[in-house]
Amino acid sequence: MKCLVMIFAAILSLAVCCFGQSKKIPYSGPLPNGSPISFLPGVVSGNSVDFGSAFSPDGKSFYFARSENKRSKIYVSHHDGKAWSEPVLVPFIASAYSEADPAFAHDGKLYFISNRPKDNSDTSADYDIWFVTPLADGRWSEPENLKSVNSDSDEFYISFSKNGNLYFSSSRPGGNGEEDMYVSRSNNGKYTAPENLGATINSEKSEYDPGISANEDLLVFTSTSRNDSFGGADLYGSKLDGAKKWVNAVNLGNIFNSKSREYCAYFSPDSKYFFYSSDGDVKWADVNILKNQIDKLLK
Repeated sequence: MKCLVMIFAAILSLAVCCFGQSKKIPYSGPLPNGSPISFLPGVVSGNSVDFGSAFSPDGKSFYFARSENKRSKIYVSHHDGKAWSEPVLVPFIASAYSEADPAFAHDGKLYFISNRPKDNSDTSADYDIWFVTPLADGRWSEPENLKSVNSDSDEFYISFSKNGNLYFSSSRPGGNGEEDMYVSRSNNGKYTAPENLGATINSEKSEYDPGISANEDLLVFTSTSRNDSFGGADLYGSKLDGAKKWVNAVNLGNIFNSKSREYCAYFSPDSKYFFYSSDGDVKWADVNILKNQIDKLLK
């Protein structure tokens, strides 16, 4: 009997490992309960302007952007099994340019935006989407430009659904306003031509920073100066209807929005928490608070 128990335990352990259930993000307290709170005060959220959120696939590294000397740079904090480390600059930065909006695809590639030139002939100062690939020795590859998605206008803020579809913002011609949000669908390892998310999401105002849920059924984003805005820029939410179309987006109210600017929506890889940026900090909340608020507002 003891042998059978040991065999069963080994099989259960293997199953947990194989399905990734043993990999948990080492969140540090205090955890958000009712209202959103600052994430990792003194480590991520400090006296600087800190924004954006991206956990590594194993949940043990946290990437974010920080504004300094009129430029933004990407930092990373690692968890050593006990605590989160002091953030350090990522190794692939271009010091003369601004870089931000880190986002992980499910293949482990790390995407970000940069206004570095595409090549030696590029004289424009627009932002493009770039990515780096993890290498076997723990280093990153040289950054590559995501040419299939980028345009001659600004592209920024990347968010991935579980099936690999890429959501982003762009000021390219043909949109409804100053910036619109788009999706580029993953097809056999390549990205299709970007599609505008349509008039239920984009308006004549500025829409940007899309945060897509893993199942691609919930979208949170930022819009500027709409009639129902609490401040300069607010978070709005939408979900899919029965026809798989986005319903008219609603302002998320004063639970999330303030007189300040709210931006950089992000769902944690385990779908337990919702992150965004406000008042110079990265903030987080239980994702059920967000879902309940959207459901209530969309009734």
